[in-house]
Amino acid sequence: MFGIISFSSFVSPHLSTTSRVIIKMSAMATRNPGMSIESVTVKPPSHPTYDLKGVIKLALAEDAGDRGDVTCMATIPADMEVEAHFLAKEDGVIAGIALADMVFSEVDPMLKVEWSRKDGDSVQKGLQFGKVHGRAHNIVVAERVVLNFMQRMSGIATLTKVMADAASPAYILETRKTAPGLRLVDKWAVLIGGGRNHRMGLFDMVMIKDNHISIAGGVKNALRSVDLYLEENNLHMGVEVETRTLEEVNEVLQYASQTKTSLTRIMLDNMVVPQPNGDVDVSMLKEAVGLINGRFETEASGNVTRETVNRIGQTGVTYISSGALTHSVKALDISLKIDTELALEVGRRTKRA
Repeated sequence: MFGIISFSSFVSPHLSTTSRVIIKMSAMATRNPGMSIESVTVKPPSHPTYDLKGVIKLALAEDAGDRGDVTCMATIPADMEVEAHFLAKEDGVIAGIALADMVFSEVDPMLKVEWSRKDGDSVQKGLQFGKVHGRAHNIVVAERVVLNFMQRMSGIATLTKVMADAASPAYILETRKTAPGLRLVDKWAVLIGGGRNHRMGLFDMVMIKDNHISIAGGVKNALRSVDLYLEENNLHMGVEVETRTLEEVNEVLQYASQTKTSLTRIMLDNMVVPQPNGDVDVSMLKEAVGLINGRFETEASGNVTRETVNRIGQTGVTYISSGALTHSVKALDISLKIDTELALEVGRRTKRA
């Protein structure tokens, strides 16, 4: 049975820890009419200034330009109503359902959207997993923006699920290598796929990287400057420092043993060494984890792939970060079709359904 999901309120134009999107589901509304998004799907990550509704409006305006959909206006009667079905054209993890509802609501609050899957569920090629009913013109106007969001998010969620499962017991993280303007959307998809979020931006975590260390004149100087800055400004947040050698790891540990520090995590960068046979040598990474010995969280980065992530995850690191989750994502093939029989016939002919 399909559950009707409709966004009836959006408390703030900016996402924050208090943002709430209220959801009503047909099968449960009489029992729990005020159900929150946390109960039925993965909520978006927190951000102090990101305007998700603004991003949706921008995407729609980008498509409409200064004239709107001239093809729809030329071919579709204004009052015609239709039903269109979402069709998965390959296997994967679906993501962006909650965002799709927001897009449809922005275009036409009277559209009726129903889903048989929720964000984070698996879909198989050929599965019809949702439908939208209402004015044909508005469905077609919303179609491409909805699919652009859903296909990208589902691609990210699908890859994240594969990587997160393989990385266990370590946790998989994305990075800031996201599509400009879509950071929250990309990071939301990582959560839906079972990963965890790294820092959202430059504002919510101190991350001392190689260039900071070079400019500061060494890892100890950089850490000392950060500790002083946080104390002077009464700031409390996570602090991560990048290390590239075992010598730098020891330098960080020596500093931390002699000084009160805000350091919470040590990045072990490019300590996974590719081998000529396609394998990787993780002995340096293991040694670094052993030196740290649980005193701080650890994060492995560099040379993280589907093939290597399991080996890396067995070294004892807390986290594994991979920019590829978002910067090299392959979109999941999804379509929205009014004539589903013809769409399935064509899909079978081209091996895409």
